[in-house]
Amino acid sequence: MEIAAKIVIVIVALEHLYILWMEMFAWETQGKKTFKSLPSHLFRETKGLAANQGLYNGFLAAGLIWSLIIKDPTWQHHIALFFLGCIIVAALFGAITAERSIFFKQGVPALIGFILVLFTS
Repeated sequence: MEIAAKIVIVIVALEHLYILWMEMFAWETQGKKTFKSLPSHLFRETKGLAANQGLYNGFLAAGLIWSLIIKDPTWQHHIALFFLGCIIVAALFGAITAERSIFFKQGVPALIGFILVLFTS
């Protein structure tokens, strides 16, 4: 169960590193392909806002990566739960305020990781 939890944590961290890259460095290219419902002219105008969101996603990924290298099992457990919980809350908020699919793309993987971490010793 512990290995499965760590695999899911890595997957969630990689997803958030990808979001960081897209929102901070490829907003006007990959962002347009990802967020097709937004008018094309908004990408240039919202580049700074997207970069800010990308930075936050990077912090979430960093926290998950940090949880994997902590030696103390109790701290490792708590840090992983904290950052996975942050992602779940952010995904719920995104689903309510922006697009429902955010919860399924970001929240569900984090929720699976959260449950797996809860069942590890």
